[in-house]
Amino acid sequence: MKKLYLAMAVIIAFSSLAGCSKTENIPDGKVELTVVTPFSISDGNRMNFVNAYKAYEEASGNTIIDVETSGVDEGWKLNVLEDFRNGNEPDVINFYIGADADELIKNNKLVSISDIRKEFPDYASNMKESLMPVSTYDGRQYAVAVMGYWEGLFVNKKVLEDCGIAIPGADYTWDQFLADCRIIRDKGYTPIACSLEQIPHYWFEYCVFNNGTVASHTKIPADTGDEIGQKWIAGLNDIKRLYEEGFFPENTNEVNDDITSLMILEDKAAFLLDGSWKVGWFQDNAKDMGVDIDNFTVTYFPSKGIRKPTDAIGGFSMGYCITKKAWDDPAKRKACVDFVTAMTTDEVTSTFGELTVTALKNGVIPSGKELDMLAVSTIAMTKGCTAMVPATQDLLKPAAREALFMDISNIVTGKTTAEKSLEDCLAMMQ
Repeated sequence: MKKLYLAMAVIIAFSSLAGCSKTENIPDGKVELTVVTPFSISDGNRMNFVNAYKAYEEASGNTIIDVETSGVDEGWKLNVLEDFRNGNEPDVINFYIGADADELIKNNKLVSISDIRKEFPDYASNMKESLMPVSTYDGRQYAVAVMGYWEGLFVNKKVLEDCGIAIPGADYTWDQFLADCRIIRDKGYTPIACSLEQIPHYWFEYCVFNNGTVASHTKIPADTGDEIGQKWIAGLNDIKRLYEEGFFPENTNEVNDDITSLMILEDKAAFLLDGSWKVGWFQDNAKDMGVDIDNFTVTYFPSKGIRKPTDAIGGFSMGYCITKKAWDDPAKRKACVDFVTAMTTDEVTSTFGELTVTALKNGVIPSGKELDMLAVSTIAMTKGCTAMVPATQDLLKPAAREALFMDISNIVTGKTTAEKSLEDCLAMMQ
């Protein structure tokens, strides 16, 4: 029933647009739009996106070429940028609006929301202006956000119970976390499910945050010796300490995220640090594997120093953007606007945003379905946040960020130092 309602809602919301689609700009009333999104095959929101664009196709008669990705990581971001450089950009892209997009905006590859509104004044009018992502390059808005994000600590309650450890709460400290991880390790479990080879950035974010403050987390170092640089080095060394104590999987530097993530579902690992999009992944995979979803919860990352456990990483970092190439195509301009409008209605956005942060003026429309305990803990965790700051990695140029994250495996194994790795990273920011 939910899928049927979603399809009907999008068709109804789009009907006024669809009736106008046969204009001089679209000779035969039908166009083909290529769309790139982060909704990978392992993303719990994948089907929400598919259902929405299928409903758009039915309402409009247009066709969506869905460029599906197997996973969103630094490689995916760089491949997207390379497509733009080669003139192979899509018509619409759901992408990060931070340093990642600086190159695109500098080279006039995306159309700003303000420019779109000169011709389509109601574009994104259901969104709060103050919450939509702002470019770090020119301070303008380009992306219509479907959902915000948060990063939190997923917990296997069954593993903790077997180890005699209480479920972490809003007062969980770094020292408690280290002590718990030792108990978990000695009991024969892997404390932390993580691929440092592929997805080290969640640990980077919080370990740097733990050595700084809410205010300092939105700054990048000028050099390794300044106050911010020292905080980053301390954070990287905290990751190294976790590795040296044997808290990560033995093959963390060789294996991918798909494999390490399954460890927590298979009761082999206790903790998984990830984002709000992972809730859907837990729900879908637990169902497929016959695992009780109520065995899992999400809580705050352990704190040290000034940061409170309830101070979290989150906000709005990406959304739907229309490319300049598509905007300049008379056959595609209005179709792109109509597509983004259909993908960001209150009804469609609500299917993505019930368990995360939303920019909707009217708030999320409740699904009405009974929530499992993981979903309940998600809502409780976000409501209890005392501060939410954006990911500091988004301030780094893509090449600099990729180099830093690729080097984390070398830092933890002693092949290089945190100081040298950060120095190389900052050199690429020049």
